[in-house]
Amino acid sequence: MADTVENVAEGKQPRSVRVVLLALMIAMMLAMLDNMIVGTAMPTIVGELGGLEHLSWVVTGYTLATAASTPVWGKIGDMFGRKGAFLSSIVIFLIGSALSGMAQDMGQLIGFRAVQGLGAGGLMVGVMAIIGDLIPPRERGKYQGMMAGVMALAMIGGPLVGGTITDNWGWRWAFYINLPLGAVALALVTAVLHLPKKRAKAGIDYLGVVLLTVGITSIVLVTTWGGTEYAWTSARIMELIGIGVAALIGFVFWQTKAAEPVLPLHIFKSRNFTLMAIIGFITGFVMFGATLFLPLYQQAVQGASATNSGLLLLPMLGAMLVTSMVAGRVTTNSGKYKIFPIVGGVLMIVGLYLLSLMDTDTTRLTSGIYMAVVGAGMGCLMQITMLVAQNSVQMKDMGVASSSATLFRTLGSSFGVAIMGALFNHRVQDVMAERAGALGKNITEKSAQLDAKSLEKLPALARDAYQHAVSSGTHSAFLLGAGISVLVLIAALFVKEVPLKGGPQKSSADGADDAAPAAVVEVV
Repeated sequence: MADTVENVAEGKQPRSVRVVLLALMIAMMLAMLDNMIVGTAMPTIVGELGGLEHLSWVVTGYTLATAASTPVWGKIGDMFGRKGAFLSSIVIFLIGSALSGMAQDMGQLIGFRAVQGLGAGGLMVGVMAIIGDLIPPRERGKYQGMMAGVMALAMIGGPLVGGTITDNWGWRWAFYINLPLGAVALALVTAVLHLPKKRAKAGIDYLGVVLLTVGITSIVLVTTWGGTEYAWTSARIMELIGIGVAALIGFVFWQTKAAEPVLPLHIFKSRNFTLMAIIGFITGFVMFGATLFLPLYQQAVQGASATNSGLLLLPMLGAMLVTSMVAGRVTTNSGKYKIFPIVGGVLMIVGLYLLSLMDTDTTRLTSGIYMAVVGAGMGCLMQITMLVAQNSVQMKDMGVASSSATLFRTLGSSFGVAIMGALFNHRVQDVMAERAGALGKNITEKSAQLDAKSLEKLPALARDAYQHAVSSGTHSAFLLGAGISVLVLIAALFVKEVPLKGGPQKSSADGADDAAPAAVVEVV
């Protein structure tokens, strides 16, 4: 298509680009939807395969493989070509999905979920990096609403789809459903997307990959096991912390020596990129904490149905979608973006503080309004952080920039769930002991999170105590989130308004080292 470059530069996307974007959104949906569908099917899976004691590893194995492979996929795309890396990640994800559906015991399922996670690590990075190649940053804001919409759809529809599939087709179809969707994405990307082929002279930084994988794995295991499987001060947790710190220090040192480092440290010389990494980490911390505790509060305190748990988040996700679309349009039309991290930080602080005020008498309307405030803040941050991060590096580093931004958000979510969860559990157990004595302590001794059936079986006194305990636990968790979100506002104030590539450029002495030459690839 001869006029592709000119069309993209003018903001007129040719049909082939729109087809590729459709395929990318399908791949993004696969990566985000999978865990939520599988989460709903887990009780049925355990009932058939057994292995309840290994249940957490079905999720942990997937998460570990995703986090560890994310930066590697980004670097492979930069070195050997984005298209091949992306197609490979889709194939690995589909193989893992097919094998998971055929698993005969819990051990096989955990292993096959790890294979799935390896592929999933390349899906999100591939989507973001290819969009970074196809669409200049100045025009990229138009597509923020599309990406936010996919995210909202996955979070709302995941539990509903998972429950429907499990009830009607069986739990194995929770994995098999990925195959036709992945095949469509695979076919469209293969047929329509043509990116320049690359071949790096240097080999893959294997030592860097190993050190980074060990470091990330240790961090995720500490945040997953700490306070649940093992006490925070236990020898196992201390060992993991020591291994993780040593591996990451060794990784940073080696990256200064490697011929083709898996995570080039020079990208952190850009102030904007470093600030976006911080903001992305905190956004992941708050977002996944909120999506974990809000449904729990509404089920335990407000009596909502667990079946429709995804719909309970609609006020937050709807506000996030609308705000993200508005932010994208304004950014595209004006080229200005600094205001959005600032506004997003303020809204997150206010919204999380309001959520911390919820008690046993808070109505669904009131909690919905509070959620909408948090969602609006997230909408100002979710895609803007990736946009600014990509705008802060050269095209040759687009993959590692995308993977690094994704990795920091993933690590933030791990820390958020772990730290907010530990605070929540501790507070619930204390309040239950205060209000229901030994009975309350016994009820929450193994887990501070009770399902709907367990809650119905409790005596009236214990049920009332549990509702107050959950209210107190969410108060502590959201208050912590509000305090952490202050760092988003502080970081946002230091962001430099560097002109977005693909629009009218203005010379700026302050932003010279952050800006990089624009480049647009041809899509045929």
